[in-house]
Amino acid sequence: MNTYTQLTEQERYQIYALKQAGRNNNEIAAFLGRHKSTISQ
Repeated sequence: MNTYTQLTEQERYQIYALKQAGRNNNEIAAFLGRHKSTISQ
C-alpha cells in the first residue's frame, strides 16, 4: 500500500520558485524527490 504525504510549505515555495525560473515539472520532481504528478497543478 502506498503512503501519501502532502507537500510541505517549503516544498510549495520551492515549486513556485522553480516554475518562475522556467523549470518543468519533471525537473522539479527530480529536484524534490517527488513523483512528477505531485508537481502538476
